[in-house]
Amino acid sequence: MAEVHTAKRRHLASRLREHIDHLARHSPARLVMLVFAFIILIITSLLLMPFATVEPGTATFIEALFTATSAVCVTGLTVVDTASHWTGFGQVVVVIGVQIGGWGVMTLASILARAVSRHIGLTQRILAASERKSRLGDVGALLQSVVITSLTVEGLLVAVMFPSIMEERGTFLGALGHSIFMAVSTFNNAGFVIIGPDLTPFVGNWAISLPIILGTVAGAIGFPVIHNIAHNLRSPKRWSLHTKITVVTYVALWVAGIVMVAAFEWNGAFSDLTTNEKVLASFFQGTTPRSSGMSTVDIGSLSEATWFVMDALMFIGAGSASTGGGIKVTTFAVLLLAIVAEARGDRDTEAFGKRIPPDVIRLSISAAFLGAFLVGTSTLIILQQSDFPLSRVLFDVISAFATCGLSTGITADLPDSAKLILVLLMYLGRLGTMTFAAALALRTRRRVIRLPEDRPIIG
Repeated sequence: MAEVHTAKRRHLASRLREHIDHLARHSPARLVMLVFAFIILIITSLLLMPFATVEPGTATFIEALFTATSAVCVTGLTVVDTASHWTGFGQVVVVIGVQIGGWGVMTLASILARAVSRHIGLTQRILAASERKSRLGDVGALLQSVVITSLTVEGLLVAVMFPSIMEERGTFLGALGHSIFMAVSTFNNAGFVIIGPDLTPFVGNWAISLPIILGTVAGAIGFPVIHNIAHNLRSPKRWSLHTKITVVTYVALWVAGIVMVAAFEWNGAFSDLTTNEKVLASFFQGTTPRSSGMSTVDIGSLSEATWFVMDALMFIGAGSASTGGGIKVTTFAVLLLAIVAEARGDRDTEAFGKRIPPDVIRLSISAAFLGAFLVGTSTLIILQQSDFPLSRVLFDVISAFATCGLSTGITADLPDSAKLILVLLMYLGRLGTMTFAAALALRTRRRVIRLPEDRPIIG
């Protein structure tokens, strides 16, 4: 009997491997979605353990699922206070979920495969290339860049923030643990905070705020960009078109965000702050909507004009193949370039001496429209399920979709059904709208016969 059971287990394992290999080769996007969902369920199960909460066994399924999804999807939206609700074990589970989500489940799997077998197989290359939007030949070097960049930046953040956190916590081990948590949360643009309910006590603390600002940018710019710049540091002319578009667009939106936040809140929500605190708060709040989700002021106290600016910044989000979310800055840039080209009457959409193919423009339109559709539909549903005004609901919905984590303060008070909508948005936002669309597509349509062309009236 034992031999029969062993044979059955081997047969089932073999069938499972064949099924996974089939998905990896023919529909890697679907496998990415399944693995992400599986990791979220594991983190949820761990957070439901009695010893994961300060008051044993007090976490509900919705609280655990929401926190797990927020961690793995590197969002930072919470329905319970991370610092006071979860024990040390629970916080470790959260930060592990953040690191897995930041690296990407498929990237992490490829790293483990390489460590064990000293090489990356074709299946692992396909999976990693699918998630990181890279060519198969670049995956090995890109994975090295992911690990080295993550650990280096997180290590620097720990070293810089440790002294200030040490003053706050008072114990070496406590300060070290909190510094590691904050470093991982910062670089992965996760938005979780455990050095207090929020970061408002550090509104004028450059030793804490500046590392978070720089760490956010490093994580949000994208691993392919970091990899490309590192290999062409002295020759910016050799940067890829993707790198140039990402850097220019990201910096332009970054500066615009800082300036507009300062303009709208200098004599508003920042009126009680010193000049030093106002400057630093403007930099901080102008940076974190790009996907970080941390704040040194009460977001709920800001004006609706600032909320609108942050809505736009969150929706655009970070760079492609980064730890951030949103429709991505390259998507926004390509759409903008296409509009400019059309306004000028140019036949081609061009940037930095290169022509952007029409299929890239179509993908950008699809990503932006699908993102807007998800945000609009979710906002409408939650408005019907709660009594909160449109401005607050829209802000939190975009924050969930863009895996940002900023909130006007309504997330914890939403009904469970609305929280589940945000869970789904965080999941889809982390995977990316185009990954989701690719996962739903059963096949690529290749038509031999093309229909005759005609032009509908536009505008």
